[in-house]
Amino acid sequence: MLNKYEHLVLFPIHPNTLDHYRKSFYPSGSKSDPGDAALILEVLYKHPERLHRFPPDTVETRTLQFLVEARRDAVDDRTRYVNRLIAQLKLFYPQLLNWFDRVDSIVVGEFLLKWSTLEHLQKARPKTVARFLKDHRVGEPRIAEIQAEIEKAVPAIRDQAVLDAGQLIVRRLVGQLAALREAIAEHEDRIHQLTQAHPSYPIFAPLPGAGEAMLPRLIAAFGTDRSRYANASEIQRYSGIAPVTEASGKQKWVHWRWACPKFLRQTFQEWAWFTTRKSEWARVHYDAQRGRGKSHQAAVPSLAFKWLRVIFRCWKDGSAYDEARYLKGLKKGPGTVAPVQIHLKKVAGFTKIAELTT
Repeated sequence: MLNKYEHLVLFPIHPNTLDHYRKSFYPSGSKSDPGDAALILEVLYKHPERLHRFPPDTVETRTLQFLVEARRDAVDDRTRYVNRLIAQLKLFYPQLLNWFDRVDSIVVGEFLLKWSTLEHLQKARPKTVARFLKDHRVGEPRIAEIQAEIEKAVPAIRDQAVLDAGQLIVRRLVGQLAALREAIAEHEDRIHQLTQAHPSYPIFAPLPGAGEAMLPRLIAAFGTDRSRYANASEIQRYSGIAPVTEASGKQKWVHWRWACPKFLRQTFQEWAWFTTRKSEWARVHYDAQRGRGKSHQAAVPSLAFKWLRVIFRCWKDGSAYDEARYLKGLKKGPGTVAPVQIHLKKVAGFTKIAELTT
């Protein structure tokens, strides 16, 4: 809401920052909105070097950011309703799950609306069923198989209470899936238009594994403001890809980063996994991590960590990723680094390591 005032300069402050800052001065736990407002102002005045100005991105980029996340939410909703539909069909109509590969398809939805139970289906004329399947592009051999199974099928249950309730629930789920299917298609059309017209499209399009779904998410993840991240480490930490290290005395604990944008981390991890099918060095790195005993959940973030360093440089320089060029750089390896000689010397009674580069 404050973005509409052009004269305001916004500095976002994380709620945890304010919470811990308040507790350091008010350990009793007392708080109030006016008191928090005063503390926020104090943080801004006394620690400006810790805060970063919030510059809104372009309208096209922010629209893309909203839409790719909304599309993912819609896909998750579709998965949820598909699972519910499968659960209902297992109760009284399990045969249909064997006849069709996907229960969220148009043919299954219209099939269920036309013949809501196996008994209704078996009362229908075989020619009517065959014509329906043919109109939905089901092959002749498969139609013959389905009709043969319909004739010998036995209803799973005859409990009328379950059948009445189940048919109503199935009709609702079919309608919800149809609405989601249409909404997802609309989202994807608009996302495709924004992606093709985005100035960062030439940078991210050559990336391996960046298909119709992942390419717009990568563009939205980085945005168009090249000054937002000073180095790759900043986006690695902000996105939650970089782990957190806690150390005290001789104890050291490296763990998952909890406070981060979850959708952004999900984007980088999913894309990193897709690259193992398209990129030679990405597959080698992933296999090496697994060979060291790392789990899949640990190997993928490690690969994403390396990828962020690569694509950050491409994004910062405005240059497209070139797999052949990157592999050539990897093959040079440490041979391009000058050798180092190490010796020990005593300083103020202590022995320390000194380096002499030849």
